[in-house]
Amino acid sequence: MNPLYINIIILIICMLMVFRFAKYIFEKTKKRRAIDKLASSGMKYIDKMDGHMFEVFLMALFQKLGYKSKVTQKSRDFGADIILEGKNRIVIQAKRYGFKNKVGLSAVQEIYAAQAYYKAQEAWVITNSQFTSGAWKLAKTCNVKLLSRQELQDLINRVKPDKSAKDVYENEEPSPRVCSSCNSALVVRKSSKTGDRFLGCSSYPSCHHTEKISES
Repeated sequence: MNPLYINIIILIICMLMVFRFAKYIFEKTKKRRAIDKLASSGMKYIDKMDGHMFEVFLMALFQKLGYKSKVTQKSRDFGADIILEGKNRIVIQAKRYGFKNKVGLSAVQEIYAAQAYYKAQEAWVITNSQFTSGAWKLAKTCNVKLLSRQELQDLINRVKPDKSAKDVYENEEPSPRVCSSCNSALVVRKSSKTGDRFLGCSSYPSCHHTEKISES
């Protein structure tokens, strides 16, 4: 074989090897950055929260942006969980969901109605999960702003609230709940093995029922 052809083949092989190595390094760096952003946002703590704790964290997040915030009464919230007062009044519905559960269009319908009731200029739905395609379509039509997991993560990393997700998860009390086995109150306990907080029946050791805080 012509030595020129052999040299060309060797050069092509070397270039392919360099390209594959560069691609490997790029993917590893990209993955590392994604993990770092996820860790700095505290999303793993948000995933462990209940709805009340998530609302407390969101209020801390928006207070760092200069908004005054308040939580609506749960019995008659008219579709809004948080009201922000600033240049504009913003009503927010907070959806702390399981990672695989998507927020549907009913959330958009409710916050759109809340916008009219509270005479707000903006309406948002914020989740640690994702939205269905129907929710996105309706939100676009109704001019409702949706913040999914990635947008929330980016906002947290940009704002860096004084009260972190870890602070809220470790110190805030979840909403009161009762034991599904004996109707006694559930109380917060901490696992000696993992350090995670969980809810246990107040009548222990008579009742051994436990729940994850995020199961509300």
